[in-house]
Amino acid sequence: MSRQIRFNAFDMNCVAHQSSGMWRHPDDRSATYKDLEYWTELAKLLERGKFDGIFIADVLGTYDVYGGTNEGAIKHGAQVPVNDPMMLISAMAYVTENLGFGVTAGTAYEHPYPFARRMSTLDHLTKGRIGWNVVTGYLPSAARNMGHDDQMEHDDRYDYADEYLEVLYKLWEGSWEDDAVKRDRETGVFTDPAKVHEIGHKGKHFTVPGIHISEPSPQRSPVIYQAGASSRGIAFAAGNAEAIFVANSTKEGLKETVKKIRDALEAAGRDRYSARIYTLLTVITDETSEKAQAKLQDYLSYASAEGALVFMSGWMGVDLSTYALDEPIGHVKSNAIQSAVANVQRGADDGTEWTVGDIGTQGAIGGLGPYIVGSGEEIADTLQEWVEDTDVDGFNLAYAITPGTFEDIVKYVIPVLQARGVYPTEYVEGTLRNKLHGHGDRLPDDHRGAQYRFGARAES
Repeated sequence: MSRQIRFNAFDMNCVAHQSSGMWRHPDDRSATYKDLEYWTELAKLLERGKFDGIFIADVLGTYDVYGGTNEGAIKHGAQVPVNDPMMLISAMAYVTENLGFGVTAGTAYEHPYPFARRMSTLDHLTKGRIGWNVVTGYLPSAARNMGHDDQMEHDDRYDYADEYLEVLYKLWEGSWEDDAVKRDRETGVFTDPAKVHEIGHKGKHFTVPGIHISEPSPQRSPVIYQAGASSRGIAFAAGNAEAIFVANSTKEGLKETVKKIRDALEAAGRDRYSARIYTLLTVITDETSEKAQAKLQDYLSYASAEGALVFMSGWMGVDLSTYALDEPIGHVKSNAIQSAVANVQRGADDGTEWTVGDIGTQGAIGGLGPYIVGSGEEIADTLQEWVEDTDVDGFNLAYAITPGTFEDIVKYVIPVLQARGVYPTEYVEGTLRNKLHGHGDRLPDDHRGAQYRFGARAES
């Protein structure tokens, strides 16, 4: 039986997300990100396409590495203005029944105690369809606006996040027993106090003595998403992640990254396939190859190479304005997204080393991931080839224009994949965790968070 393919949609509560300049295209609707209808209609479209979910990125700062200023980001709409992603979830959940929601929130600037309640609330309201994309932060501007001179060093941010998640797991998994809530009208007991427990956490960064103030939600802990592919990021994912997003410009690079992640999962005492791995990709398609190629050329006429370099500078932590356009990137040290630097330094599929100009051209559509162009049949061939050759589970699909890119995928690509028997025609029942893994609604026993369940803590 052929390997099944999974899709996530990649978006952000801003204009054009990663496709710089594409907001100018007459068919792009990303400027309506401020309107709830944009999000509810997109959610319904993705559910028709049987997407696993929508993954909503976020930043709390501006891209100001390029040229040492945020003027380029502001001018090109490079993820500024940007609105809060969490406020979108309830409305999208209301108009769908199965679509999952992976929402991004950082560990650096919000205390875990109120954050735990926010995620429990969303898990209740979505009936167990919420996931959390854990980010440690990479923009220095965010750190400065939160009162710090700069962000912590790369590995230190993950050390901080480790304790952040420990607090959350204690709250979500260990504070309330499953049968704590009685709702007993006869005795007048809503919750049995003996079954609600203080977590008594006192660590290097956080002191949280009390109880979780939300009752257990369908999943207790949301599905944990993670997108770091550095060595430290992979180690963090191996202990926590249930879905992992990666970005590689070449198939060979993707194969290498997927193997590293699966090896790390196994080394952490988990099954090699205990986390779904999705790779970033943009699909440009139409009913024929010729029409798809014409669509690409049309898109490129609106793309902004400078806007792409604004993004790339922020992701890499390197001011690309100081390089000539024909200059190779070479070896740079990053305190931002280290996997982004490695991805760019790897170059093109044919082994050609990328220049700064290449980065601007390639990154103008879809950001850090590659884009593929062709008819529905051709796209399906490529997707199947990548899944079979790299062991990746699926694709985190960015857009050139929205919702047009997603509409094209639903119209031209998904029916081909379904006809080949490699894409779902119906959703699995249950929570997002069960839809992704088929092993129930709660964290599996081999997951790091399971050790903080009340029973497990009492036994230890």
